Amino acid sequence: MKSATPGRRTLGAEVTNVSPNGFWLLVDGREVFASFEAFPWFAEATIQQIADVRRPSLHHLHWPALDVDLAVDSLAHPERYPMVSRVRSNKRLQLARAQRASRKPRSRSTRPRS
Repeated sequence: MKSATPGRRTLGAEVTNVSPNGFWLLVDGREVFASFEAFPWFAEATIQQIADVRRPSLHHLHWPALDVDLAVDSLAHPERYPMVSRVRSNKRLQLARAQRASRKPRSRSTRPRS
């Protein structure tokens, strides 16, 4: 008897436990802890949202309900992945918008034009 052709290779990731401090994730046969302190995006998530993890590639994890993407390496070494944005601040734009919004509409003159 001949065996069936192997199916598509799958890259697995599975949440094995959730606690008030974080959750454990089984990746590549090893279990890693993701603390809510190091990964604050999960702190207010439901267990269902945390458990719905996908692994689209070898080095990439995705939580669709939370719109969170993480590098697999960041679980073992969160210090290598600081949560600091390199996007420039738009404080000037926000200030200008706030000033425009706070201005009162100009009153129109009621005198007839000549």
